[in-house]
Amino acid sequence: MNLALTDEELAFRDEMRTFFRTQIPESTRNAYAHGEELGRDRMVESQQILNAHGLAVPHWPVEWGGKDWTPVQHNIWLDELQLASVPEPLAFNANMVGPVIAAFGSQEQKEKFLPATANLDIWWCQGFSEPEAGSDLASLKTRAVRDGNDWVINGQKTWTTLGQHADWIFCLVRTNPDAPKRQAGISFILVDLNTPGVTVRPIKLIDGGYEVNEVFFEDVRVPGENLVGEENQGWGYAKFLLGNERTGVTRVGFSKVRVAQAKARAAQVKVGNGTLLEDPLFAARLAELENELLALELTQLRVVAGSADGKPNPASSLLKLRGSELQQASTELLMDVAGPDSLPFDAGTDIASASWAQHSAPAYLNYRKVSIYSGSSEVQRSIIASSILGL
Repeated sequence: MNLALTDEELAFRDEMRTFFRTQIPESTRNAYAHGEELGRDRMVESQQILNAHGLAVPHWPVEWGGKDWTPVQHNIWLDELQLASVPEPLAFNANMVGPVIAAFGSQEQKEKFLPATANLDIWWCQGFSEPEAGSDLASLKTRAVRDGNDWVINGQKTWTTLGQHADWIFCLVRTNPDAPKRQAGISFILVDLNTPGVTVRPIKLIDGGYEVNEVFFEDVRVPGENLVGEENQGWGYAKFLLGNERTGVTRVGFSKVRVAQAKARAAQVKVGNGTLLEDPLFAARLAELENELLALELTQLRVVAGSADGKPNPASSLLKLRGSELQQASTELLMDVAGPDSLPFDAGTDIASASWAQHSAPAYLNYRKVSIYSGSSEVQRSIIASSILGL
């Protein structure tokens, strides 16, 4: 593989770098870089700026806002976006339901949903996991029964990220409970969260936030045209979605930013006659993490290039697994640099602990999630063993 960028690719990189650092509000980028809560309004503003310049959903079909870019250009776009600490386009919209509707939805669904999804006029959330069907998603029990031209849905979804901001939810529901295999008999349905019978209830997390929710469906009546693709074929659409999602959650740029922050902070922490950055053990740990990020970045380039035809790539599980581990390692490193100053939480200016240090421990705790969502690390290892190693 030739890893040197061409002159055209270097120019493209500089164009992306300049745009992200000048067009997205600095206050938003600074808040995002330090793990602060952005809220719905700033997320929408950021994505709409990207979309207005054709940079929100470049991996979609061109007719729906995508770009005719090479895999290398797509990778540069994402890397520079993350390095500039620009909030990534909402994953539920850009990487999940959008590509599914573009690939499998009806023309009416594409026209109704895709422009609004790209512009974040509709905020989507994901209705996959259930209390007894998380990593074992095929065990889901939420039912959808046909009643005339409608579907009637009953059941519960959980761990619904940012559901408190959402307008619509895309759900996997069981439409044929008598199917011979659990993966069969599942359909992919779009539900307006304002529909009578839908209840969203927040779940408090270990970091003190309310990032996830429970969603209850009680005799929720959904128009028949909200079924995506064919009835009972939802498992295939879900695999397509997860292939896109797992490639996107590697987040090499995000981890690079956190490591750079830790490096800069460590240079200011006094240890003996020098600084923490000069401590041999810390320097070795930092160098190892930087090298592992480089290895992951190169692996991601290989996977992205191999997925150019748009088909799910089982190697995305490698990216998801290792990306999760390095995101956790980078947040842990920053917390360790903060030391005892990381212990106070949300204390403001009442104590000497700096704001970045106060955010480091909640961020560390919050990022325990990345080895669970999009398929747990154990599930990823099983996929790698069966689909890649042939074990």
